[in-house]
Amino acid sequence: MIRRKELDQDLEELRSLLRQMGQHVVHALEEAVESLKTLDAVKAQEVVKDDVKLNAMEEQIMEIGSRLIVTQQPVAKDLRRIIVAFKISSDLERMGDLALDVAKVTLRLQGQELIKPLIDIPQMANIVKIMIEESITAYLDENTDLAYKMAQDDDQVDHLYSQIITELYSYMTNNPETLSQAMLLTLVGRYIERIADHATNIGESAVYLVTGRRPDLNQ
Repeated sequence: MIRRKELDQDLEELRSLLRQMGQHVVHALEEAVESLKTLDAVKAQEVVKDDVKLNAMEEQIMEIGSRLIVTQQPVAKDLRRIIVAFKISSDLERMGDLALDVAKVTLRLQGQELIKPLIDIPQMANIVKIMIEESITAYLDENTDLAYKMAQDDDQVDHLYSQIITELYSYMTNNPETLSQAMLLTLVGRYIERIADHATNIGESAVYLVTGRRPDLNQ
């Protein structure tokens, strides 16, 4: 009975850490995109500096989960909870790295003016922030319907990404002097699109936790 109580406490700690990681990633993405919109180097540097906190939380999840596997020898759904925690923490850590990459573009653009007001990139980021929040909620609540919604949201993100690429390629073609910045902005679009892919991965993990089967939501 004591072992069960300890296991439940540690599993709840994993859930809490993943919730915190999700909140951190949403904040990092918000700040990184805002720094880009205003070319605010100070805000971008804050995103860079805070990334270490996300890495520390991932390490803590790995330590707790590894200890549980060794000491508790969990089976069935308890084991799936730990495996899913490992996978989700890895996805969240990668999402944090991609938000960091957006902030680094802000730093590379210091001394320049934006070639255009940023509209589609923040719009895409807003959808992705909702995806992150909902994917974590799907995991915490074991809500498969919400998890499957990630596929629809990801389609919206892909559509906006295509629009961004088309518009920026037009800028590069018609105004060759914008080439360098336009390429950087296409990279930003790609970074945010990849964050959405990781959010769908979390949705897949939520379904796997409930059903034992992992769907492909990134089709």
